[in-house]
Amino acid sequence: MDVQEVSPARRHGEAARLDALFQRVTGWQPVLWSGAMLGYGSYDYTYKSGRTGTWFVTGFAPRKAKLSIYIMPGYADFGGILARLGKHTKGKSCLYLNKLADADEDVLAALIRAGLDDLATHWPVHPS
Repeated sequence: MDVQEVSPARRHGEAARLDALFQRVTGWQPVLWSGAMLGYGSYDYTYKSGRTGTWFVTGFAPRKAKLSIYIMPGYADFGGILARLGKHTKGKSCLYLNKLADADEDVLAALIRAGLDDLATHWPVHPS
């Protein structure tokens, strides 16, 4: 996967930095998911409803308005880490950065690692 393939083009530099960060933290290569998300690793899930699927363990999407950082599936409270991260907003299993410069990249690395470790206590994870 070449980060130059991500869209929008103005996000290429940030995508390259995030890709290097995710590869360093996870030790895995990126895989393009749903045409716009770079995912690292995968896990198979089965919900109580019986619904099953496969999804990436962690990753990001360089969206036009914001960078979306995915910490799947959002089981743990990472409030202590997020308090040190820098300017961001969050959803259930992702956080949003207007630009990568808004975040402390060392803290972001710690958040990625914490999310990866937490997910592994719920579902078996597989490298990519």
